[in-house]
Amino acid sequence: MSVEVEHVELRAARRADAVAVAEIWYRGWCDGHLGNVPDALVAVRTRESFSERVPRRLADTTVAVVGGEVAGFVMVVDDEVEQVYVAERHRGVGVAVVLLEEAERLVAAGGHRQAWLAVVPGNARARRFYERNGWTDQGPFEQFAPRDQGQVTVPAHRYVKRLADEAQRHSTRRPAEKSRPRRPE
Repeated sequence: MSVEVEHVELRAARRADAVAVAEIWYRGWCDGHLGNVPDALVAVRTRESFSERVPRRLADTTVAVVGGEVAGFVMVVDDEVEQVYVAERHRGVGVAVVLLEEAERLVAAGGHRQAWLAVVPGNARARRFYERNGWTDQGPFEQFAPRDQGQVTVPAHRYVKRLADEAQRHSTRRPAEKSRPRRPE
């Protein structure tokens, strides 16, 4: 499927989007993480776990809509771009770039001059994507993923992007629905 970027609508996630967001998140997470994260994390990242997490994260979520369907989403909290996922059928056509630019705009609008995100070392596709879009790999660190009984230590790379110029460039594109509070999971 070919999608032109100008046909991507960004908006705040709604309750009605929860099923689509959970499915995109689960499938995308599997694509980028299976074989690249500890087995203890894979064991708790079931399809059901994503369905349970999404409703708590809707306030942090912006969706990209293409042709009336949710094509992808980003989750932003403070200066962190926590999640960026695009449905497989919408990959490679610019949806991810639009979402990443929106995430950067949200971070800058929150008063931050730099954004960061974590990528597991084996997720080469994501690492190339962020690097092509001006993000810099600051090296490895340990990410702590929550689970029912404590947390799982996940080796990751911290990517950063300076946003001082981004805030000015994107400040006029703010969708009206973006003025909502963010809350951590």
